[in-house]
Amino acid sequence: MAIDVEKLKGTQTPTGMPFQIRKLGHVVLQVSDLERSLDFYAQILGFQVSDVYPEEMMPGGMVFLRCNTDHHSLALVGAGKGEARNIELHHVAFEVATLDEVVRARDHLRARNVPIDFEGRRRAGCQIAVEFRDPDNHSIEIYWGVDQVGTDGRVRPSSQWRGAKTLEEAIANPVPGQDTRLRR
Repeated sequence: MAIDVEKLKGTQTPTGMPFQIRKLGHVVLQVSDLERSLDFYAQILGFQVSDVYPEEMMPGGMVFLRCNTDHHSLALVGAGKGEARNIELHHVAFEVATLDEVVRARDHLRARNVPIDFEGRRRAGCQIAVEFRDPDNHSIEIYWGVDQVGTDGRVRPSSQWRGAKTLEEAIANPVPGQDTRLRR
């Protein structure tokens, strides 16, 4: 079935909503081995444990992880049925504050033999990123520099997206307005 791109782009949010969602709050992943996944997210990505549910509270156990002052931005529930097929969940993305951190994250992943699926700049949003898998095959993205949409609602035209298949290419060929100088 073909999609109607212009129709999708023209979808309007109703006015007068009684609430406004401000940010992604947290993601909960079902994992096949809670300890192995906790080790990956803590040792490879630097998340900190906030709380743990024993199996009596949550079959398989549950670990709440944070990367900032929120109690948790990620939670892991044990007793999953094996590797994720990535049908329901495409990927989880974590923002870092600088482009240098994306480069350091890539180097950190490589040093720990974590296979990298993609590095560089995809297209829409123009963020520079590194993408990889956790032990249960969930796709993870660490990114910097996602385009911001102003109050006028206009987004960057697709003619300016500039996909790049390496971090070095993304840095060397920035999109208009994106400062890709490394601060190292």
